[in-house]
Amino acid sequence: MKTRRRFTAEFKAKVALEAIRGERTISELATKHQLHPNQITQWKRQAIENLAKAFEEKATDAQVGREAEVTKLHAKIGQLVVERGFFGQSLRSLSLDRRRMMIDPDHNRLSIRRQCELVSISRASFYRQPAGETPENLELMRLIDEAFMEMPWYGSRQMARHLCRQGWCVGRKRVRRLMRKIGLSPIYQAPKTREPHPQHRIYPYLLRHLAIERPDQVWCADVTYIPMRRGFLYLVAIMDWFSRRVLAWRLSNTMDVDFCVAALEEAIARHGKPDIFNTDQGSQFTSFAFTATLKDAGIRISMDGRGRWMDNVFIERLWRSLKYECVFLNAFETGSEARLGIGSWIDYYNERRPHSTFRGRTPDEVYAAAEMTEQLAA
Repeated sequence: MKTRRRFTAEFKAKVALEAIRGERTISELATKHQLHPNQITQWKRQAIENLAKAFEEKATDAQVGREAEVTKLHAKIGQLVVERGFFGQSLRSLSLDRRRMMIDPDHNRLSIRRQCELVSISRASFYRQPAGETPENLELMRLIDEAFMEMPWYGSRQMARHLCRQGWCVGRKRVRRLMRKIGLSPIYQAPKTREPHPQHRIYPYLLRHLAIERPDQVWCADVTYIPMRRGFLYLVAIMDWFSRRVLAWRLSNTMDVDFCVAALEEAIARHGKPDIFNTDQGSQFTSFAFTATLKDAGIRISMDGRGRWMDNVFIERLWRSLKYECVFLNAFETGSEARLGIGSWIDYYNERRPHSTFRGRTPDEVYAAAEMTEQLAA
């Protein structure tokens, strides 16, 4: 019988810190430490959420007394309440991977068997240690992403045909899985293909028939997939709609909301705030943490219609230029290499790359000139 692995707090902290640094992809860390990728993602999230507790002031005697009373009351609560607390989230809207991440191997009251029953997965699927994506799949993902830049209307069927014409023996189901993994969806409107997160509000699109005539009137954001030599990362960018200038960006080895919020906070700190912020309906942008940051800054929230990639077309064009002029030409080995290469290209894009829309002027020149005009008018 296979013995269940147990990990010390020091080991978890070490792995979580490596994931937070972002120098390696989650697949590489999973192979290095012989862990499930979802376990590393969970430890990273727990570490980020608990960082603030390290700087909290010591509780007062009254607070300690209340906490002792609460602890004593919790000790009297039966197994049923423990299970209900564990099962508090609605599982119907969660994927298999998300439900697997909810299982805590070190839980002192619930066995893994019982936790698997509560989240409706088999123990075998929890214990399974999947290998990272094969080199062949990583190459396919790169080719799919490159083809999608040219033909964003390709679904899994058409993409599979395209790859077969390139000499790859690949089926539609495999292509569909890889497209989902890197977050690609064809531009046509598919009826009821995916329901939005039940706890996230979807905001209306505010840019229809709106004349955008100055910097910081509208900002937009999006997340894209960055292929690496071994694995992949995710990139988020904040762009000024009028000047096409990239205001802030972040790389992450997990698709979570924290790196999106960090980029947003940097953009606001460095450039002030826009009147309207536009995104798609991705869960990172509809999350409470992201929308609350916008609301606290007094920024109006706008979101694209489902299947309406043209609503955020300028940042989609940025991804195309970035990938053809930087990412596809380099096989980045580590997160630091990717940050250096992408950062250099974004500096070039903002400062020196002529933009056809502005008759050869750069985004920095358009942004600065418009701001100067506003100051003189004021």
